[in-house]
Amino acid sequence: MDALTIVRLGLGTLIIVVALAFAARRAFFLNALIRSGQPAVDRSGHLPRRAGTEAVEVLGQKKLLQWFVPGVAHVFAFWGFIVLGITVVEAFGEVFIPGFWFPVIGTWPIVLFLEDLFVILVLVGIIIFAIIRLANNPLKQGRNSRFFGSHLGPAWIVLLMIFLVLATLELYRGAKLALYGDLPGAFLSNTVASWMSPLSETTLEWVEVVGILSHIGVILGFLLLVLHSKHLHIFLAPINVGFSRLPNGLGPLLPMYSGGKPLDFEDPPDDATFGVGRTEDFTWKDTLDFATCTECGRCQSQCPAWNTGKPLSPKLMIMNMREASFAKAPYVLAAQKANGGANAPMGEVDEGVLATLSPEIQAAVERPLVGSREGLPHKETDGYDASGHRGHEGPYIDEDALWSCTTCGACVHQCPVDIEHIDHFIDMRRHQVLIESNFPSELNGLFKNIENKGNPWGMNASNRNAWIEEVDFDVRVFGAEGEDTIPEDVEYLFWVGCAGAFEDRAKRTTKAVAELLTIAGVDFMVLGEGETCTGDPARRAGNEFLFQMQGMQNVEVLNEIGAKKIVVTCPHCMNTVGREYPQIGGNYEVVHHSQLLASLVSEGRLTPVTAPDSGVGEKITYHDPCYLGRHNDVYVPPRELVASVPGVDLIEMPRSGTESFCCGAGGARMWMEEKLGTRVNVNRADEAIATGASKVAVACPFCNVMLNDGVTMRQQEGLATGVEVVDVATVLLDSVKAKTPA
Repeated sequence: MDALTIVRLGLGTLIIVVALAFAARRAFFLNALIRSGQPAVDRSGHLPRRAGTEAVEVLGQKKLLQWFVPGVAHVFAFWGFIVLGITVVEAFGEVFIPGFWFPVIGTWPIVLFLEDLFVILVLVGIIIFAIIRLANNPLKQGRNSRFFGSHLGPAWIVLLMIFLVLATLELYRGAKLALYGDLPGAFLSNTVASWMSPLSETTLEWVEVVGILSHIGVILGFLLLVLHSKHLHIFLAPINVGFSRLPNGLGPLLPMYSGGKPLDFEDPPDDATFGVGRTEDFTWKDTLDFATCTECGRCQSQCPAWNTGKPLSPKLMIMNMREASFAKAPYVLAAQKANGGANAPMGEVDEGVLATLSPEIQAAVERPLVGSREGLPHKETDGYDASGHRGHEGPYIDEDALWSCTTCGACVHQCPVDIEHIDHFIDMRRHQVLIESNFPSELNGLFKNIENKGNPWGMNASNRNAWIEEVDFDVRVFGAEGEDTIPEDVEYLFWVGCAGAFEDRAKRTTKAVAELLTIAGVDFMVLGEGETCTGDPARRAGNEFLFQMQGMQNVEVLNEIGAKKIVVTCPHCMNTVGREYPQIGGNYEVVHHSQLLASLVSEGRLTPVTAPDSGVGEKITYHDPCYLGRHNDVYVPPRELVASVPGVDLIEMPRSGTESFCCGAGGARMWMEEKLGTRVNVNRADEAIATGASKVAVACPFCNVMLNDGVTMRQQEGLATGVEVVDVATVLLDSVKAKTPA
């Protein structure tokens, strides 16, 4: 056996065995950590749909391509490594079989062409990535950079490693072709081979061996780096997408579970966990989410809280939860082993197990998951300094960051690996409310009003029908004629909602919708005093018990009266009644008023005309409510309503549709003071005003209130003169009732 063979076979085998041993050790740890989580429900069914999601999001890179330039770069890298996987197999085969080619297809011209093409495309991709990272350097941009807080060092090392993979590939491939002859299709490798052709055969053999060993060394080094860094998403992203919530992590919140079963609030088991108060309470899918985070910052760049100077960054929250999970992992795994194995109930901290671990791990276990960072460094950025580095003092999650979330869904929509941010945040809120009784003081009033009065404002139920007295047409109220069920001639139950019944601006929308339905000849009925709060604000504030109480009361009433088709003016009611009540036995067809009205216009049952007091080309901009748009995918009907009015010029804001900016009211923020940073509603109002529109159309009572307040604030400063915030229903009604000038 000559020296060349000894080096090739001996050193190659050693590199492979040692590297794979370390990789296997890390893989076993990661598997154990993820499996240690609590059971996650409904994550394996609907296989055809999950396969479709994998095809679209993983193979098709759909969500990454929402941002075109970095998306294209990622497509080059992703598909490059799939195609170049053939060359990786060949490199490992070369260690044991000189001149090895991938079986059957290895020397096909089209395969060789694609391999060389993707070498170039991957190189282009890493250049684009480098430019993007330089242009978004957090050292210069601070928190304005989407990479603020991300691990930048490993990211640069990965780009270098990818370049070395390409360079060593062409090194050994060029020497190989110089030895054995050019192959059709391998245009780049043939070129490199031509450069090496002056070398002697012995030299080429050594160059090939050095290239092969360097290539597998770089690949295995890359593997170890990936397994120990945020680039773990290379392996975990397809898995996370495959087990993601269907159709996505938006819309309904997940119910609370205990032992993999829905929690019975009337008779909870003794070992029930209420929300998440420590990393052991997360499900295995939650932990998989944390480990999958790419730190790309797309969620952070779209977050209304982060963009208005608050400590909440969805990315940093996920990273902090990952830090907590990994830091406590040795204790969690040891304690579960001592108490019955994976998924065993943890109970109190096992002091005996804890005492056997290092002081660093003990400190990690003792750190609270959620708490106040008051008095600690860099509170305004959840502990991150200007360079994006975080200390290890205080809780993992700043409570101010937790309560800054509006649950707008921008983070979930943007995430390329389907992380379910909102579910995690609400689970932690649930624990803070139900167990710790630690929540913003303003929520006390919200909870009491819903529980005692059946609405967030604390108004008397007897006033729910007050708006009916203000209209000059008949509105049927359930029970007024002694009926026990909804009459057959009633097509829709009109769920007015708390805002629609009690808040003056929302009442205007309620009356407009009722009048339009009357004009169109739609038979509808309202519940009147039989209505009560759906529980949406309570649930998103973490008070799951109050939500269950409200929800079951409403479901009992709706089922008893035979409700089937319901129209609502509030997207929050639409989401709760239509998509969350099925969790507690209520299944109804729920439509938003913009959807119903748009269909009535298209059917010719409502006819908009040019209003005498509006000129041709009146500019109206439309604000997408988060719970109508991102959460329920309703974007077109409200725009159709506005556009149906003759003479109206619909202007889009820069942030619209799926990228719409929140009004600031969701996640129970409507009832909390905005003490940190600047006001979300003013930020959005400024964007609407900047379009030059005379009207800002909305389709949600919360958005109506928030944007009205924002516009009014600017008008008090002498700006936005004449700008009016109106619901799409009132825009339509003004046009339908208008008489064309003679």
